[in-house]
Amino acid sequence: MYPTALTQLARANPFSAPLFSLQKVEEPQQSLHGQRTRTLAAAATADEGDSCEFGSQKYFVLCGFGGILSCGTTHTAVVPLDLVKCRMQVSPDKYKSIGNGFAVTLKEDGVRGLAKGWAPTFIGYSMQGLCKFGFYEVFKIFYSDLLGEENTYLWRTSLYLAASASAEFFADIALAPMEACKVRIQTQPGYANTLRECAPKMFAEEGLWAFYKGVVPLWMRQIPYTMMKFACFERTVELLYKYAVPKPRSECSKAEQLVVTFVAGYIAGVFCAIVSHPADSVVSVLNKEKGSTAVGVLKKLGPRGVWKGLVARIIMIGTLTALQWFIYDSVKVYFRLPRPPPPEMPESLKKKLGLTE
Repeated sequence: MYPTALTQLARANPFSAPLFSLQKVEEPQQSLHGQRTRTLAAAATADEGDSCEFGSQKYFVLCGFGGILSCGTTHTAVVPLDLVKCRMQVSPDKYKSIGNGFAVTLKEDGVRGLAKGWAPTFIGYSMQGLCKFGFYEVFKIFYSDLLGEENTYLWRTSLYLAASASAEFFADIALAPMEACKVRIQTQPGYANTLRECAPKMFAEEGLWAFYKGVVPLWMRQIPYTMMKFACFERTVELLYKYAVPKPRSECSKAEQLVVTFVAGYIAGVFCAIVSHPADSVVSVLNKEKGSTAVGVLKKLGPRGVWKGLVARIIMIGTLTALQWFIYDSVKVYFRLPRPPPPEMPESLKKKLGLTE
């Protein structure tokens, strides 16, 4: 029997419902080494020429490496926009808009001032990417095995949500220390200009807690963000190939598939930004002010204050998410990792529903 609690949780998810495809499949799925073929989007038999088997240790390691590249490089690239966004959140009277924020920053700190916080950003988000993408693949297989083949297909959106939330829980623990340093450097002028100055100073003043006091707000911000990022991306890719792309995925070139990846990533990024922005505002203020608490910051900002800097965040996160998925999928292409097509209904379920002859 499948785990009752997990199955009930999946069925209770408001974002998911069974999606049945009544179209006949011309080519039945084949098994590899006598094992049944998974129908999950990122879990299927390896194509000829793949460098490793799906779910192998090498597969997970290279997925983690792809996560490092995708998250570390993209977040570092948008440090100037992130700096202005953070300052708009913590000092809205001084930094009134994106344009004004850039102008004030350039006037006070010069061009080099726009790069403040790049080192903790690169290190922190590289570690986050390693855990986010690597553990996502791990948890997706783990939960799929618990649910079984048919339930994996029927409740795949719930599976994407559960796997991404589980991965982000650990990813934020890896990110929290560097995120605290980044925000302190960017939002407290004169406190520290580099990571080497900031980290020892924070530890001397507040101890180890200084680096982890923002982990709960990070979970509040990043877990919904990541759940939306992965689930929306997976389902958007599925819908794009079904309704927008004029030919089957198997007939698309690698370059065309990467274009679909980029478009789906950007769409997912817009929703990610909206869902996670209030918690992002709390994190920015929390890491700036000593002795502050998440509840206190939330009361201080108020219902309207938590949405400051949303436009900048939508631009930043939309671009970030699209580039991250593009880089991550490009790494899979480069290392010839298994990249199965969108999920299809298992033959056993088709028989139960009377969809086969």
